[in-house]
Amino acid sequence: MSTRLKYVFVSASTCLSLLFLVGSVLGQGASTEEDTLKHIGVFSDVVAHIKSEYVEEPDMKSVTLGALNGMLEAVDPFASYLNADQYRDYLKNKDLKRADVGLILSKRPGYVSVVAAIPGSPAAKAGFSTGDMIESIKGIATRDMPLAYADMLLQGESGVEVDLSVVHVRQIEPQNVKLARSLSALPAVDSSMLAGQVGYINIDALGPAQLRQTAEAIQKLQKDGARKLILDLRDCAAGAPEDGIALANLFLSKGLVAYLQGQRVPRQNFDADPAKALTTLPMAVLTNRGTASGAEIAAAALQDNKRAQLVGEPTYGDAAQRKAITMEDGGAIILSVAKYYSPNGQAIQDTRVTPGTLVAEPEPQIDYDENGEPLPQAQPQIEEQRKTPSDPVVKKALEVLAK
Repeated sequence: MSTRLKYVFVSASTCLSLLFLVGSVLGQGASTEEDTLKHIGVFSDVVAHIKSEYVEEPDMKSVTLGALNGMLEAVDPFASYLNADQYRDYLKNKDLKRADVGLILSKRPGYVSVVAAIPGSPAAKAGFSTGDMIESIKGIATRDMPLAYADMLLQGESGVEVDLSVVHVRQIEPQNVKLARSLSALPAVDSSMLAGQVGYINIDALGPAQLRQTAEAIQKLQKDGARKLILDLRDCAAGAPEDGIALANLFLSKGLVAYLQGQRVPRQNFDADPAKALTTLPMAVLTNRGTASGAEIAAAALQDNKRAQLVGEPTYGDAAQRKAITMEDGGAIILSVAKYYSPNGQAIQDTRVTPGTLVAEPEPQIDYDENGEPLPQAQPQIEEQRKTPSDPVVKKALEVLAK
């Protein structure tokens, strides 16, 4: 069975086996406690038959762990179950600044997959991109691996190499790749003036420094005579939701930016502060499938408030407040307890953000060596093809702004 077919099989079987367990819980309020107990009973029967009738004695610990992580993934692709030992490690390291390889991850489908590789990171330099499937980390298969545990495996001492097996979007079979961890800062904001006095601002990651740099770029471009703006948020996946709210506020003087709400989290509105708005210039915002979290919130706010026209591809779908919930065995589940909604009431994690003007990005042609690493000339070619005036998405944004 090919690797890709295996992924499809795992995804389908996981969904089918867990649907009856979570379906009633995820229904539109129509489920009852009796229905839930009935589905849990069916689940127990299936487990009993696996234990007694499977061709060989199964490892029930693995079966249970797989079921738990599969159930969480069916509800939330960013959720994790950590056993007691894993949770202790998680608590010990979660607030430490540790070296990593620059990957932002989720679970889609069954295996750990790439949301985005932070530009300039070891992963980005090795050609990782949105949609790549990571089959194993340090020799450990990622099927049924808790997402938080995958993040921990990728973090550690700077300079130490991590072995990964990855199925790139543009390849059929998995490739073995070594990535050396590094302590690197988030990439800086770039800006320039394009033809027609259109200011261009490229943001590859969000954080306090990038917000300051964006504010400075807006002010400089306006001083230099910019009449319109392009805000490029493609592949911007690093950054907290509050960074996205702050980014949107630089361009919004009024209106709802976003709101947060969950089953046990009361609605919290985030309104634009007029004192923080820096420009009223017409603008376009560029997104793609690697635009996630805070960048998605900003894009949705600017589009729904009719402040900007969105150009590009639908975003990834990751904007939630997550919480570690301790279990009786000392482990924990990390779960989304509230979601961020666009001003028009769409849960960004569920629906993504779809531009009004859809433009597909051309896939760069990358040649890999026998070790699965891009050839030396590949990375410069990737950069030359994107985020320049000749970039087809930038060209389309210029056309949209010219109307």
